[in-house]
Amino acid sequence: MATLKDVATRAGVSVSTVSLVMNGRDAGRVKPAIGERVRRAAAELGYAPNLLARSLRTRQTNTIGLLSDMVASTAFAGRMLKGAQEAAWEQGCLLLLIDTGGNAEMEQSAVQALVQRNVDALIYASMYHREIELPEIPEGLPLIVLDGRPVEGDVDWVVPDERGGARAAVEHLMAAGHTRIGFCTIDDDIPAAHQRLEAYQDTLGEHFEPSLVMRGTTGDVHSGQWAARELLSRPDRPTALFCYNDRVAMGAYRAARHLGLAVPGEVSIVGFDDQEHIADSLEPGLTTVALPHYEMGAWAASRLLSKAEGDATEHKLMPCPLVVRDSVAVPR
Repeated sequence: MATLKDVATRAGVSVSTVSLVMNGRDAGRVKPAIGERVRRAAAELGYAPNLLARSLRTRQTNTIGLLSDMVASTAFAGRMLKGAQEAAWEQGCLLLLIDTGGNAEMEQSAVQALVQRNVDALIYASMYHREIELPEIPEGLPLIVLDGRPVEGDVDWVVPDERGGARAAVEHLMAAGHTRIGFCTIDDDIPAAHQRLEAYQDTLGEHFEPSLVMRGTTGDVHSGQWAARELLSRPDRPTALFCYNDRVAMGAYRAARHLGLAVPGEVSIVGFDDQEHIADSLEPGLTTVALPHYEMGAWAASRLLSKAEGDATEHKLMPCPLVVRDSVAVPR
């Protein structure tokens, strides 16, 4: 492998000059033409800096550890990894990932494995918005929780703005003229379920009817079909449905079809998640609220790399934009 001395010989400069250029510290110290000559010589020789030696000197590896609980194996949430990786790469850092596959017993060992590799900071990523019981993290290691809030500890975290997204969905239906809006949701004790319901109720105001909230046991298609059928079979059925997620909305499409109701002519439907291969594949296309997975991942990595010692802890609500397609119309 080429060495600093080899590059110096090829470029006709000193080893110290090569070191300045290759470490990005040549501005104002080395003439631009000489710096370019050094970089050209390094490229010709295939020289690559010894990152291990550099890390031993600086105690920095330019590596962020990311510990996830099934994010890597879930295509829907995987955009968080893409966002974090690209944001880190833009700042000259790499992402080192360990996914526990949802096995909580692996977490402490995974943290130790990342620490042993001298990561500069750590992201703990959850597959969905929930409260997190963090494994033991070494004191002084910068940490951000991605798509979750820690039960204990004052650390940075970023989660979707569930209330803002639900409010945008209901406001979109109301702007089209709907006031009898059913909510097909889930019976889970998680932040997303509580906050979307609260925003739905608050946005409807005087139009809110508790009987138009139907809770399924899960957030899948079958549960959504059951909840929607219960609402749409009523003689005073709602003219629109807001669904907890896109899979529930798919079930609502099925229920409407089985009852002979056209979407959106006779019932409008809005989902949540903007899940690939569902929202844009339904006929008509599903108007929904996007979960900002990529943006949350990018924010987490950027925050870790820009946070200075002594900065206050930051808690970030990432906006959830409305994605308008063709599943909403004015009520008959």
